[in-house]
Amino acid sequence: MSTPPAAPPSVRPRRVVTDRRGGRSASPYDSFNLGDHVGDDPAAVAANRGRVARELAVPEDRLVWMNQVHGTGVAVVDGPQDGPVPATDALVTATPGLLLCVLVADCVPILLADPVAGVVAAVHAGREGVRQGVLPATLSAMASLGARARHVTALLGPAVCGLDYEVPGQLRAEVARVAPEAAVRTRQGTAGLDLRAGVAAILRRAGIPEVVQDPRCTVEDPLLFSHRRDGVTGRQAGLVWLA
Repeated sequence: MSTPPAAPPSVRPRRVVTDRRGGRSASPYDSFNLGDHVGDDPAAVAANRGRVARELAVPEDRLVWMNQVHGTGVAVVDGPQDGPVPATDALVTATPGLLLCVLVADCVPILLADPVAGVVAAVHAGREGVRQGVLPATLSAMASLGARARHVTALLGPAVCGLDYEVPGQLRAEVARVAPEAAVRTRQGTAGLDLRAGVAAILRRAGIPEVVQDPRCTVEDPLLFSHRRDGVTGRQAGLVWLA
Protein backbone atom coordinates (compact mmCIF):
# COMPACT_ATOMS: atom_id res chain seq x y z
CA MET A 1 0.00 0.00 0.00
CA SER A 2 1.44 3.37 -0.97
CA THR A 3 1.81 6.16 1.54
CA PRO A 4 -0.34 9.20 0.75
CA PRO A 5 1.67 12.30 -0.14
CA ALA A 6 2.10 14.89 2.55
CA ALA A 7 0.07 18.06 2.29
CA PRO A 8 2.00 20.91 0.66
CA PRO A 9 3.76 23.18 3.19
CA SER A 10 1.41 26.03 2.20
CA VAL A 11 -1.70 23.99 3.11
CA ARG A 12 -2.24 23.76 6.87
CA PRO A 13 -5.30 23.16 9.06
CA ARG A 14 -6.96 26.05 10.85
CA ARG A 15 -9.68 25.95 13.50
CA VAL A 16 -12.02 28.64 14.84
CA VAL A 17 -14.79 28.59 17.47
CA THR A 18 -17.24 31.49 17.61
CA ASP A 19 -19.18 32.89 20.58
CA ARG A 20 -22.32 35.01 20.83
CA ARG A 21 -20.74 38.48 20.56
CA GLY A 22 -20.77 40.93 17.68
CA GLY A 23 -23.73 39.91 15.53
CA ARG A 24 -27.07 41.20 14.26
CA SER A 25 -29.53 38.90 16.01
CA ALA A 26 -32.00 40.22 18.59
CA SER A 27 -32.89 38.57 21.92
CA PRO A 28 -33.12 35.66 22.67
CA TYR A 29 -30.64 34.96 19.86
CA ASP A 30 -28.38 37.87 20.67
CA SER A 31 -26.25 38.43 18.96
CA PHE A 32 -23.92 36.34 16.80
CA ASN A 33 -26.30 33.45 16.15
CA LEU A 34 -25.25 31.27 13.23
CA GLY A 35 -28.11 28.76 13.39
CA ASP A 36 -30.73 29.12 10.68
CA HIS A 37 -33.10 26.55 12.20
CA VAL A 38 -33.85 28.03 15.64
CA GLY A 39 -36.47 30.69 14.80
CA ASP A 40 -34.16 33.69 14.36
CA ASP A 41 -34.70 36.33 11.67
CA PRO A 42 -33.20 34.81 8.49
CA ALA A 43 -31.75 38.19 7.50
CA ALA A 44 -29.88 38.43 10.80
CA VAL A 45 -28.50 34.91 10.43
CA ALA A 46 -27.41 35.66 6.88
CA ALA A 47 -25.64 38.81 8.05
CA ASN A 48 -23.89 36.89 10.81
CA ARG A 49 -22.73 34.18 8.42
CA GLY A 50 -21.55 36.85 6.04
CA ARG A 51 -19.43 38.30 8.79
CA VAL A 52 -17.80 34.89 9.35
CA ALA A 53 -16.78 34.81 5.71
CA ARG A 54 -15.47 38.37 5.76
CA GLU A 55 -13.48 37.88 8.97
CA LEU A 56 -11.88 34.73 7.55
CA ALA A 57 -11.35 36.32 4.13
CA VAL A 58 -13.18 33.65 2.14
CA PRO A 59 -16.16 33.71 -0.24
CA GLU A 60 -19.36 32.92 1.63
CA ASP A 61 -20.08 29.91 -0.57
CA ARG A 62 -16.92 28.24 0.80
CA LEU A 63 -18.70 27.77 4.14
CA VAL A 64 -20.29 24.30 4.28
CA TRP A 65 -23.10 23.78 6.81
CA MET A 66 -25.00 20.70 7.94
CA ASN A 67 -28.61 19.84 8.72
CA GLN A 68 -27.66 18.10 11.98
CA VAL A 69 -29.93 15.33 13.25
CA HIS A 70 -28.04 13.79 16.22
CA GLY A 71 -27.09 10.77 14.15
CA THR A 72 -24.05 9.23 12.51
CA GLY A 73 -24.30 10.56 8.97
CA VAL A 74 -20.94 11.61 7.50
CA ALA A 75 -20.55 13.50 4.23
CA VAL A 76 -17.32 13.85 2.28
CA VAL A 77 -17.43 17.16 0.40
CA ASP A 78 -15.10 18.57 -2.23
CA GLY A 79 -16.72 21.86 -3.15
CA PRO A 80 -19.43 24.41 -2.28
CA GLN A 81 -22.86 22.99 -1.48
CA ASP A 82 -26.34 24.13 -2.43
CA GLY A 83 -27.58 24.66 1.13
CA PRO A 84 -26.80 22.64 4.24
CA VAL A 85 -25.84 19.00 3.70
CA PRO A 86 -28.99 17.05 4.69
CA ALA A 87 -29.19 14.60 7.62
CA THR A 88 -25.50 14.89 8.46
CA ASP A 89 -23.55 15.20 11.69
CA ALA A 90 -20.00 15.19 10.32
CA LEU A 91 -18.27 16.73 7.32
CA VAL A 92 -14.93 15.62 5.88
CA THR A 93 -12.82 17.20 3.14
CA ALA A 94 -9.37 17.21 1.57
CA THR A 95 -10.15 20.36 -0.44
CA PRO A 96 -8.17 23.46 0.60
CA GLY A 97 -10.21 26.57 1.28
CA LEU A 98 -13.44 24.72 2.04
CA LEU A 99 -14.62 25.62 5.55
CA LEU A 100 -16.51 22.89 7.40
CA CYS A 101 -18.98 24.26 9.97
CA VAL A 102 -20.63 22.56 12.94
CA LEU A 103 -23.36 24.30 14.99
CA VAL A 104 -23.72 23.72 18.73
CA ALA A 105 -25.35 25.07 21.86
CA ASP A 106 -24.33 22.34 24.38
CA CYS A 107 -23.18 19.39 22.22
CA VAL A 108 -19.48 18.93 21.53
CA PRO A 109 -18.04 20.51 18.38
CA ILE A 110 -15.12 18.31 17.30
CA LEU A 111 -12.58 19.72 14.85
CA LEU A 112 -10.21 17.07 13.46
CA ALA A 113 -7.20 17.52 11.19
CA ASP A 114 -4.49 15.36 9.65
CA PRO A 115 -1.88 17.88 8.46
CA VAL A 116 0.19 15.16 6.78
CA ALA A 117 -2.55 13.86 4.49
CA GLY A 118 -4.32 17.22 4.29
CA VAL A 119 -7.71 16.03 5.57
CA VAL A 120 -10.03 17.79 8.04
CA ALA A 121 -13.41 17.05 9.63
CA ALA A 122 -16.06 18.86 11.66
CA VAL A 123 -18.25 16.71 13.90
CA HIS A 124 -21.43 17.37 15.90
CA ALA A 125 -21.37 15.05 18.94
CA GLY A 126 -24.32 15.00 21.29
CA ARG A 127 -25.15 12.07 23.51
CA GLU A 128 -26.93 10.21 20.69
CA GLY A 129 -24.13 10.77 18.22
CA VAL A 130 -21.58 9.52 20.72
CA ARG A 131 -23.74 6.50 21.61
CA GLN A 132 -24.43 5.58 17.99
CA GLY A 133 -20.84 5.99 16.77
CA VAL A 134 -20.47 9.27 14.87
CA LEU A 135 -16.75 9.42 15.76
CA PRO A 136 -15.73 6.02 14.32
CA ALA A 137 -17.77 6.82 11.22
CA THR A 138 -15.95 10.13 10.80
CA LEU A 139 -12.49 8.61 11.31
CA SER A 140 -13.32 5.96 8.72
CA ALA A 141 -14.30 8.63 6.20
CA MET A 142 -11.08 10.54 6.92
CA ALA A 143 -9.07 7.34 6.42
CA SER A 144 -10.70 6.86 3.01
CA LEU A 145 -9.02 10.14 1.99
CA GLY A 146 -5.63 9.07 3.32
CA ALA A 147 -5.74 10.29 6.93
CA ARG A 148 -3.98 8.23 9.60
CA ALA A 149 -4.97 8.32 13.26
CA ARG A 150 -1.39 8.84 14.42
CA HIS A 151 -1.26 12.11 12.48
CA VAL A 152 -4.68 13.44 13.52
CA THR A 153 -5.09 16.21 16.08
CA ALA A 154 -8.41 17.09 17.69
CA LEU A 155 -9.93 20.20 19.23
CA LEU A 156 -13.04 19.72 21.38
CA GLY A 157 -14.84 23.03 21.59
CA PRO A 158 -16.97 24.42 24.43
CA ALA A 159 -19.86 22.19 25.53
CA VAL A 160 -22.03 21.49 28.55
CA CYS A 161 -19.85 20.15 31.35
CA GLY A 162 -20.60 17.07 33.41
CA LEU A 163 -21.43 19.10 36.51
CA ASP A 164 -24.36 20.69 34.64
CA TYR A 165 -25.56 17.85 32.43
CA GLU A 166 -28.07 15.80 34.42
CA VAL A 167 -29.57 12.80 32.62
CA PRO A 168 -31.62 9.74 33.63
CA GLY A 169 -29.52 6.90 34.96
CA GLN A 170 -30.51 4.57 32.11
CA LEU A 171 -29.43 7.09 29.50
CA ARG A 172 -26.09 7.56 31.24
CA ALA A 173 -25.61 3.80 31.24
CA GLU A 174 -26.33 3.59 27.49
CA VAL A 175 -23.70 6.24 26.69
CA ALA A 176 -21.25 4.66 29.15
CA ARG A 177 -21.34 1.40 27.18
CA VAL A 178 -19.55 3.26 24.41
CA ALA A 179 -17.66 5.84 26.49
CA PRO A 180 -17.34 4.84 30.17
CA GLU A 181 -15.40 8.03 30.89
CA ALA A 182 -18.52 10.09 30.14
CA ALA A 183 -20.41 8.75 33.17
CA VAL A 184 -20.16 11.30 36.01
CA ARG A 185 -22.12 12.92 38.81
CA THR A 186 -23.55 16.42 38.58
CA ARG A 187 -22.97 19.07 41.22
CA GLN A 188 -26.23 17.85 42.82
CA GLY A 189 -24.88 14.31 42.98
CA THR A 190 -27.26 12.99 40.32
CA ALA A 191 -26.43 10.99 37.19
CA GLY A 192 -24.63 13.10 34.62
CA LEU A 193 -22.66 13.00 31.38
CA ASP A 194 -19.34 14.60 30.57
CA LEU A 195 -19.44 14.20 26.81
CA ARG A 196 -16.06 15.83 26.23
CA ALA A 197 -14.38 13.33 28.55
CA GLY A 198 -16.09 10.50 26.69
CA VAL A 199 -15.19 11.90 23.28
CA ALA A 200 -11.56 12.44 24.29
CA ALA A 201 -11.28 8.84 25.47
CA ILE A 202 -12.82 7.47 22.26
CA LEU A 203 -10.37 9.48 20.17
CA ARG A 204 -7.36 8.37 22.20
CA ARG A 205 -8.42 4.73 21.96
CA ALA A 206 -8.61 5.23 18.19
CA GLY A 207 -4.92 6.16 18.22
CA ILE A 208 -5.20 9.95 18.07
CA PRO A 209 -2.29 11.31 20.13
CA GLU A 210 -3.30 14.96 20.56
CA VAL A 211 -6.72 15.90 21.92
CA VAL A 212 -7.11 19.49 23.13
CA GLN A 213 -10.20 20.51 25.08
CA ASP A 214 -11.64 24.01 25.36
CA PRO A 215 -12.60 24.00 29.06
CA ARG A 216 -15.56 26.37 28.81
CA CYS A 217 -18.99 25.11 29.84
CA THR A 218 -21.82 26.43 27.67
CA VAL A 219 -24.27 26.43 30.58
CA GLU A 220 -21.95 28.44 32.83
CA ASP A 221 -20.46 30.90 30.33
CA PRO A 222 -22.85 33.74 29.37
CA LEU A 223 -20.78 34.46 26.25
CA LEU A 224 -21.85 31.10 24.81
CA PHE A 225 -25.23 29.84 23.63
CA SER A 226 -26.77 27.05 25.73
CA HIS A 227 -30.03 25.34 24.86
CA ARG A 228 -30.02 23.57 28.21
CA ARG A 229 -29.75 26.87 30.09
CA ASP A 230 -31.98 29.10 27.95
CA GLY A 231 -34.28 26.89 25.89
CA VAL A 232 -34.88 29.14 22.88
CA THR A 233 -31.44 30.44 21.89
CA GLY A 234 -28.88 30.66 19.10
CA ARG A 235 -25.95 28.52 18.01
CA GLN A 236 -22.21 29.11 17.95
CA ALA A 237 -20.05 27.37 15.39
CA GLY A 238 -16.82 25.43 15.14
CA LEU A 239 -15.02 25.71 11.82
CA VAL A 240 -12.07 23.78 10.42
CA TRP A 241 -10.35 24.08 7.05
CA LEU A 242 -7.13 23.70 5.10
CA ALA A 243 -5.82 27.22 4.70
